[in-house]
Amino acid sequence: MWNHREGSLNFTSDQFYKNFLSTQEDILANTTINSTTGYSPLYQTARIFNSPSEYSFPVNKKGRVWIRLHFFPISYRNYNLSAANFAVTTQNNVLLSNFSVSGKNGVMKEYLVNVTLDEVVVTFTPSMNSTAFVNAIEVVSVPDDLIPDDATALSLRRSYTGLLTQALETVFRINMGGPSVSFGVDPLRRTWVPDVSFLILPNLARNFSSIGAVKYVKGGPTENIAPGSVYGTLTEMNSDSDPRSNFNVTWKFDVEPGFQYLVRLHFCDIVSKGLNELYFNVYIDSLLAAKDLDLTAKTNNVLATPYFMDFVTTPSVDNKILVSIGPSDANSDYPNAILNGLEIMKMNNSKSSLSASTAVILTSNHGSSSKKVGAIVGVCLGIVCAVVGVFFVVCMRRRRLVQQGHSKTWVPLSIKDGTSHTMGSKYSNATTGSAASNFEYRFPFVAVQEATNNFDESWVIGVGGFGKVYKGELNDGTKVACKRGNPRSHQGLAEFRTEIEMLSQFRHRHLVSLIGYCDERNEMILIYEYMENGTVKSHLYGSGLPSLSWKERLEICIGAARGLHYLHTGYAKAVIHRDVKSANILLDENLMAKVADFGLSKIGPEIDQTHVSTAVKGSFGYLDPEYFRRQQLTEKSDVYSFGVVLVEVLCARPVIDPSLPREMVNLAEWSMKWQKRGELVRIVDPTLEGKMRPDSLRKFGETAEKCLADFGVDRPSMGDVLWNLEYALQLQEAVVQGDPEENSTNMIGELSLQINNFDHEESVSVAKFEASSLDDLSGVSMSKVFSQLVKSEGR
Repeated sequence: MWNHREGSLNFTSDQFYKNFLSTQEDILANTTINSTTGYSPLYQTARIFNSPSEYSFPVNKKGRVWIRLHFFPISYRNYNLSAANFAVTTQNNVLLSNFSVSGKNGVMKEYLVNVTLDEVVVTFTPSMNSTAFVNAIEVVSVPDDLIPDDATALSLRRSYTGLLTQALETVFRINMGGPSVSFGVDPLRRTWVPDVSFLILPNLARNFSSIGAVKYVKGGPTENIAPGSVYGTLTEMNSDSDPRSNFNVTWKFDVEPGFQYLVRLHFCDIVSKGLNELYFNVYIDSLLAAKDLDLTAKTNNVLATPYFMDFVTTPSVDNKILVSIGPSDANSDYPNAILNGLEIMKMNNSKSSLSASTAVILTSNHGSSSKKVGAIVGVCLGIVCAVVGVFFVVCMRRRRLVQQGHSKTWVPLSIKDGTSHTMGSKYSNATTGSAASNFEYRFPFVAVQEATNNFDESWVIGVGGFGKVYKGELNDGTKVACKRGNPRSHQGLAEFRTEIEMLSQFRHRHLVSLIGYCDERNEMILIYEYMENGTVKSHLYGSGLPSLSWKERLEICIGAARGLHYLHTGYAKAVIHRDVKSANILLDENLMAKVADFGLSKIGPEIDQTHVSTAVKGSFGYLDPEYFRRQQLTEKSDVYSFGVVLVEVLCARPVIDPSLPREMVNLAEWSMKWQKRGELVRIVDPTLEGKMRPDSLRKFGETAEKCLADFGVDRPSMGDVLWNLEYALQLQEAVVQGDPEENSTNMIGELSLQINNFDHEESVSVAKFEASSLDDLSGVSMSKVFSQLVKSEGR
């Protein structure tokens, strides 16, 4: 017998709502349970399904609803409900798959789903040669403000949006420091359980209660968020007024791996006697969720006022979530930390499923105007299970081979270094590896698998020395590029670590951003922002892409120069890229250039040194000959490589082409022969003929020539290169009638022209613009400066 609740505690037999139910067989089960067992009368009846069957419930208000499913495997005739295996779905989500109920206790599953039609359809699909059943169903509308659309993405430390479209499963709802709170007390009829069984070290915690002190204020959380019986109790540090106390109180919650979780923390300061007395830290899985949290600052300086915080985790690899509270250094008195309540909700994955063992196909033929709306689910679970089984065996065999053959080379960061780093105190029960300060960038392997469609070969967007690069998409919709290391590659752990360490320190609009990395399962995967237009190299030759205009090429070179200039000057010591080439300059959707691939990067020389002595690394054709000869690395080695990129952009041909006559094989050498003759125009990309101003080309050629000088001391800095390229762009865009071609052989920094017709606050001489002052030119336009240089009145 099916039972339904509409805003009250009364359950009605589904026999009174036959038009809601679509099933091929009308199987009602009932039994008499001894009243002394204390089981609910709900569990004395059940509806049994031998084939896909569905309930269609009209919804008066679109939006979120709770679906609560009650299961108790009663004995009925020839049906063994303890062995029943089935799936439960709605129109848009898989709630349960390969689900069974065993034991003598009833099970209640609670889901929060977003309903966009006029009804919600719940479908029960038995597995092959099995049955499905349900004892009771509740469909309850949810207040709009219960779950907002946004939260904080825990690992990325940024806003997460899109919760309204997510299906959620309640995994835990905990009342810290108090007893169970039943549906009769909670205005939304939720059940909150005590926290004592989840505490790792209960002796470090103690309870406190003052329910009457709780004040719900206008504009803050209401009792719908959590009742006063939750906000009025808490668990705090058992510090015994010891000012030297330094430990965390930690709870452990078992969860299903492979999913993201919404973690809601409830706070209410009912222990403080005055404002700004209590400061503490909050950790989730040892990531710092809140530092120096002062609740009175969050509640307009009103004590005992409810407050909550929402966090979204990365897809879980472990089968647990740890939540810790601990003292803050900002405490002026005795250390303390509190937590009043906690909710953990599983979020649906990319397949709209809340079950890891999804083997259900969602198909909907329901419209909002039809009376009977539901999800028709037709599956052959036996076949799917067989396929999954074969796939699992193949994956396990492949993984075992990788581990056996490459375990000595591919060592995760978390175990490679002898040192480790623990967030919080010794009681926080979590340790990160020596990638260390970059732990917040770490992604679980399952998250990368999901983002790349299990490394679908059709999603490969590039192949390099490190391995293949896959296009991907994270759960929050962020497009990414995932570079997966090849265990057979000559590049390995050192490059992997360097890339993480470098990119996690720098943020610049002309450097590709690192979003995360993965070092699990003997993998080395780097996750970057996705660059829509790929590499500069692919736009020059070999891919059939449309040719770039001269202006576009100049702007790309300027963007790359800005990125390299920042590397050389934007940190305490210079960072030398060591592998500057067109394949490592990427373009976004607007063709803005960003420098990528920092696996070979090195920190530059100390102040009292001229170079770094190191083994020669780089790419053939771009390598600085002085660095190659002397094994002495400086920033000028990057300048040389960038000079090769400049002539590559100009000529649109490979930097080394053995198929050409001997004098043409090396592009840098060949182009400089023509540059010294003053005839560089003869070897430019034919698509640019007649579209380049001679003075712009001349300045560009001079800049490349300076970069390609044999000795580093004769090469300009990246700041000087940047200025010259900006000037070449202004010369290309300038239209001055009667303007004779000028001799622009001098570097911009050497010009002695004084620009006098700026506004007072902008007046400056060109000579005063030194490269060392341009730490980050990403947001600075030089158009005002250069517009004076190309106009007669500015000279």
